[in-house]
Amino acid sequence: MVIQINKLTKKYGDLTAVDNLDLHIRKKEVFALLGPNGAGKTTTIRMLTMLTIPTGGKALINAQDVTSNKVKKEIGVVPQHMNLDLELTAWENLELHGRLHNMPRDKLKARINELLTFVEINPRAFELASNFSGGMKRRLMIARALMHYPSILFLDEPTAGLDPQTRRKIWDLIRRLNAAGLTVLMTTHYIEEAQILCHRVGIMDKGRLIALGTPQELMEKVGEVVVEFFGGTDTGYKFFARRQQALEYVSHLKGDFLVREVNLEDVFVEITGRKVGD
Repeated sequence: MVIQINKLTKKYGDLTAVDNLDLHIRKKEVFALLGPNGAGKTTTIRMLTMLTIPTGGKALINAQDVTSNKVKKEIGVVPQHMNLDLELTAWENLELHGRLHNMPRDKLKARINELLTFVEINPRAFELASNFSGGMKRRLMIARALMHYPSILFLDEPTAGLDPQTRRKIWDLIRRLNAAGLTVLMTTHYIEEAQILCHRVGIMDKGRLIALGTPQELMEKVGEVVVEFFGGTDTGYKFFARRQQALEYVSHLKGDFLVREVNLEDVFVEITGRKVGD
């Protein structure tokens, strides 16, 4: 396991943001933490990336405690909010990061070229980051996080605020990174993102891990098909193990309804009674 989390806890006064979290993440896995705002996802990421000190419990990254400076060389971090230096060019942003990690000068130039090509912004390498679109800035942040050859990449809401086309470009980038052997731990509010990209998913609510498994395993727990029926201002849901059962049910149903396959958002709603973005 590249990440081992045991009874990890973070409290802010009387508020418990993360509550005795147990979680192990495997090498070369793409893993997503899902949950509503305030569920503890970002706080968990902050503890694993040495930005927040745990109140209790333990977390290891490649057998190193997350309170040790040795962890820094193992991890690359792409935060939710844009934090590039907009007064520097794309090249300069990467060069600065490499120098902060004491990368040898003879390897620095080659690594910058390699990553700018990989994220497809090499033609604009010497342009100020302030001129980039949201998607280009996000790709540059990913390139920056990879400069020092980390073994684990943390992505906190990597496609938040991006248009659907740009979002899919980021998905392709994540797939290529994982295919090259990188372990990825991400948070997202986009259910489709987790369902398409991730080997396993953990659902958090109120600081606790309440469900864990592959997307398929989690969906099978609630059923294969869901019927949404609409009455007044409320939407009702009923889950069925088989489509034929759902069709028999709606044959006697009056009003508007929709029969569709179960997705991860249905799993979350069924478990917590809330939608992921609530």
